[in-house]
Amino acid sequence: MKTFEPVLIAGAWRASQDARASFCAFDPTTGEETGHEFPLSGAADIEAALVAASEAAVELAACEPERIAAFLDAYAAAIEADAETLVNLAHTETGLPREPRLAKVELPRTTNQLRQAAQAVRTSSWTQPTIDTQAGLRSHFAPLAKPVVVFGPNNFPFAFNAVAGSDFASAIAAQNAVIAKAHPSHPATSKRLASLAHRAAIENGLPAASVQMLYDFDHALGARLAADARIGAIGFTGSRAGGLALKAAADAGGVPIYAEMSSVNPVFLLPGALAERRAELAQEFFASCTLGSGQFCTNPGIVVVPQGAHGDAFVAAASRLFADAPAGVLFSQGVLTQFRRGLSTLADAGAQVLAHGKDSAEPGYRQAPVLLGVEARQFLAAAQVLQTEVFGAASLIVRADGTAEMVAIARALDGNLTGTLYTSKKGGIDDAAAAQVAYALRPRVGRLIGNKMPTGVTVSAAMNHGGPYPSTSHSGFSAVGMPGAIRRFAALHSYDNVPPHLLPEDLCDANPRGLQRLVDGIWATGSIGAEKNP
Repeated sequence: MKTFEPVLIAGAWRASQDARASFCAFDPTTGEETGHEFPLSGAADIEAALVAASEAAVELAACEPERIAAFLDAYAAAIEADAETLVNLAHTETGLPREPRLAKVELPRTTNQLRQAAQAVRTSSWTQPTIDTQAGLRSHFAPLAKPVVVFGPNNFPFAFNAVAGSDFASAIAAQNAVIAKAHPSHPATSKRLASLAHRAAIENGLPAASVQMLYDFDHALGARLAADARIGAIGFTGSRAGGLALKAAADAGGVPIYAEMSSVNPVFLLPGALAERRAELAQEFFASCTLGSGQFCTNPGIVVVPQGAHGDAFVAAASRLFADAPAGVLFSQGVLTQFRRGLSTLADAGAQVLAHGKDSAEPGYRQAPVLLGVEARQFLAAAQVLQTEVFGAASLIVRADGTAEMVAIARALDGNLTGTLYTSKKGGIDDAAAAQVAYALRPRVGRLIGNKMPTGVTVSAAMNHGGPYPSTSHSGFSAVGMPGAIRRFAALHSYDNVPPHLLPEDLCDANPRGLQRLVDGIWATGSIGAEKNP
């Protein structure tokens, strides 16, 4: 009988109760198995996790905020102490480079998110206490008192991991138990992180089932879980097909779902910018598109370039860079298959290959970068199909004849995480055109960017890593940045003429912790009724 890696359920690592099958992770650089088998959980595992998480959620809702914050800080420290092992595991399972990507960029971002969440807990900034003394109304955001299910993606083994990333940190900060569904591309990395999280939870006095993790389960069980009324909310990062399937199930069950799904992140290069620095822009674009083999949700998938000599020179420079580029490593055979399927979809809609990088005979899941092109009229005639996301190092150049066509292209776009405008840095040459394009683009993107490629996502309270459908399922929230990301997994509680002894601490007249509260329309830190309320 096969022995599978244990799952984390109800406060303990234990054998799967009803594994339907098993799977192995693969090293993308070789295509070979990494050596461990992980269970594909069945209904019994999911039910056990749900029962335990539902009990833990009630306890966590009543937990002192300092214990939550202490857990988040302790978990961040444990990740840092175990960095070498974690980086090696993630490198083996994803093919991402140890340096700088995993060790110097993604792992520090992950611990930074956890610590920002801890700070938001200590200051109660995520609860947003609001008091109207004249109407006798008081409100704040509060725990769901139900568990949150987090589905992690393949492209960030740390920063978006189901048991360590922004969704996880946000859900825990809002005092909710988490059932993490790891991504099968990096199960050993997820297991290691879950072990550190579980130990930190126990050591800081959180319920044992505050953190649970299953490696994988089939789509039918995922849909059943998403529709379960015992779930408070769902966080999902992944494909549009997967996100929409979960959303349909969650909507049927009345469960809120915050899904980040698909984005082509259009980039508009205006004439003045190209006249000044077209070679530099070609290099920036190429570097952004091929970073991490293009496996970013903010990869520049569409670049709108003006007709004319400067645009021609940009396309020629970009084409040379793509043509000379080596094949990159993709996360899995499935990602490679979908990449090539996406290219075929674009080609069938009229896109022409402008440049194809150097193919490789090395083992593993390798794909050369690809640059495609269409004219504006072709794009506008088949805009929906030509916005197909190709997850990897591929981009579509759209040649536009003047500002009017750029505006028309912007208006034809679906919702995206980002939209970028490159403009002249001298004398406002592009200002009038930029204003028109930005006006059309602004409602179609979560983050409007000026003069830099969209790949980076800074962890900041001012960040919006979200956007209109279909980039996400809800345009009002960001998956990155505390305290805003935390409020996705919270309930708005209002108190109308409720006696003081029944109010939560942050809504009482006294404010011993000096919290920022919106009192009668003014942000204040003092007590209500005091002579001074600065």
